[in-house]
Amino acid sequence: MNSDTCCKKIRCFPTVVAILGAFLVMTVLVMLMRHYTEVPSLAADRAAERMKILADFKAVNQPLVTSYAWQDKDKAIVRVPVARAKELVLEEWQNPAMAHSNLMARAAKAFAPAPKAPPVKNQYE
Repeated sequence: MNSDTCCKKIRCFPTVVAILGAFLVMTVLVMLMRHYTEVPSLAADRAAERMKILADFKAVNQPLVTSYAWQDKDKAIVRVPVARAKELVLEEWQNPAMAHSNLMARAAKAFAPAPKAPPVKNQYE
């Protein structure tokens, strides 16, 4: 009986080695397939592109946010730095009724329609 079980173990050994070998080959193939078919990360490229666009946007708009300038000289509208604008708003809105009426007057002035252009004379008249 002892020799019978020993023969069965010897016959099973090549089968076990073959199955383990097959699993090993499949694991290697799967790893190679994952390596060769890996898609490059789009998120990192996209994030870098967005950060560059944001930096360019801030660089272009920095003078607009931090300096005084005429917005519309004809209507006497001036652009002020953001920090000073905050101070002015807090100061003005101490009296909400007066601030609201001033705001409406400034908006009416800023968004007033442009005057009509003079009619063009016909050269044949």
